[in-house]
Order: sequence, then structure tokens, then C-alpha cells
Amino acid sequence: MKTDGIILDIDGTLWNSTPIVAEAWNEIIEKRDDIPFRFTAKQLTQLFGRPLPVIADMVFPFLEEKERYDLINECCEREHELLRASTQNILYPGVAETMKALCKKIPLFIVSNCQNGYIEAVFEYYSLERYFTDYLCWGDTHKPKSETLKLIMQKNHCTSAVYVGDTQGDFDAASAAGIPFIHAAYGFGELTSPPAASAASVFELVKIFE
Repeated sequence: MKTDGIILDIDGTLWNSTPIVAEAWNEIIEKRDDIPFRFTAKQLTQLFGRPLPVIADMVFPFLEEKERYDLINECCEREHELLRASTQNILYPGVAETMKALCKKIPLFIVSNCQNGYIEAVFEYYSLERYFTDYLCWGDTHKPKSETLKLIMQKNHCTSAVYVGDTQGDFDAASAAGIPFIHAAYGFGELTSPPAASAASVFELVKIFE
């Protein structure tokens, strides 16, 4: 597939941080008496991919708006701390090798609905930033993912980029941005519409972009 830029999602596409995130969020909510539940990694795979305020609205609807947004931000601060300190390998097999191979031929970018600091925390631990030309997230733009995709393409003068992601939401964002979608079928979600291509593992991305 010919392209002048490969834009990648992160959660469910490059890595799976849900066990660490669940641990971090549970540490925070365990300090409270008004939250009777705890998060599991599996539950988080169904939440990830949405902007942080949307996740807060979904999981803490019984709290006042400011309180739930403050709480989710506190959860994320702890999440970043644990990500930087963890010895767990959250990357999918072959991520570093595949990104190294792809970036030699095609510029790589990241677009995610995550908060500020999340991409940086993982990049710092795994030294991945060297493979990517640029990245943008919801925390930078506060816009829908489709608009963030358009912004990173405009910023980097890409005219025929593609988006690689794992969920229907990623597919919809790529469609709204007017670019092809590659499904990371090994990730968190399934599609209701056929993608331009599908990868059963990270390694298959190299073949797709040969």
C-alpha cells in the first residue's frame, strides 16, 4: 500500500497498558467510600479509545461533573507514575522492530484520544519516540479524533496518509477524515465494516506497506 504517512492509534494497536492502568485507577478510588466497584483490565479495553471526559461520564455518572473530571485526572496522574515505574512489557510483540523498519521508508505518526502525558510516559520508558515524526492526542486538540487526524496531516503535509487502529471508533474517525483504515485485528475491537487491509499481528504491517 502506497502512502506518505502511517498514523497509528496506541491502545490496542501498539500496546496494552490496561493491567497497569487498572491498578493505578483502583489505587485512587480505593481511597474513597462512595465508589463501590473496582476496574479490571478487561473492562478498560472497552473504555479506551474515548476522550477522558467521556470515560469519566461513563464510569462516574453519580458524581458531580467537576468531581468526576478531577477524579479521572487524579487516576491518570497515578497511571503515568506507574507506567514509568513498571517493569511489565506492555508493547505488543514486534512493535519496536516493526516501527524501526517502517520509519525508514514512511513517516510514522500517532493520533489518540488519550490525555496529555500518556504517550510521553510510554515513549520515555521504551525509547519509542525516535521512530515517530509527530504525534497528537485529544489532550492537545480537544477535538474529535477525525479532526485530530486532519490536523496532524495538515501539520506534516501528508496528502495520502492511512490510519492504523483496532476499533470501530478508529474506523469511523478515519472514514470521517477521508483516509483508508488498516485494522489491527489483534487489538481490542472488532469492525462492522471491511477495512482497506487487516493485520493479524504487528509484524504484518511491514508486509502491508511494502
